[in-house]
Amino acid sequence: MSRIGRLPIKVNSGISVAINNNLVTVKGPLGTLTQPIEVRGIQLEINEGEVLVKRLSEQKEVKAAHGLYRSLVANMVHGVEKGFTRAMVLSGVGYKAVKNGDKVTLHVGYSQPVDLNPPAGITLEVPIPAEVVVKGIDKVAVGQFAADIKAIRKPEPFHGYGIRYKDETILRKEIEKGGKGKK
Repeated sequence: MSRIGRLPIKVNSGISVAINNNLVTVKGPLGTLTQPIEVRGIQLEINEGEVLVKRLSEQKEVKAAHGLYRSLVANMVHGVEKGFTRAMVLSGVGYKAVKNGDKVTLHVGYSQPVDLNPPAGITLEVPIPAEVVVKGIDKVAVGQFAADIKAIRKPEPFHGYGIRYKDETILRKEIEKGGKGKK
């Protein structure tokens, strides 16, 4: 049995979980999320304050999806209760972020600034000019938008200039020393 799939999901008060025709809906103080269960052998049971994800057969596809759907539902419960954040750092000479209403403008070494318009459900914050924080209730959407921001200017290995996650370390390379013809 899946080690992740067999763990119960704790549901605190103020959060409701409903299952209707293989569609899981989780409502909480921050919003509502839905997730379809597309594998036939996965079943959810709602007990007092817990959600259990069970598999009805031992087919390979069902076994593979067991832990996946447990993690997806657990992320939905966490998202509507506390939300998810992803902090990003802009490092480089003159690199900065400026917030204009809902959108953020990045100055990251290109000839023109880059405008970021967040999708629905995502908010952007700029606590300091060299930092951007992506917030939302959907873990997948927050992670994908943060990855899209990072792809605008990936960190380079020699000086470390670029956009990186706050908790990420960049492996630095030594700059080649010497002039022409040296080996």
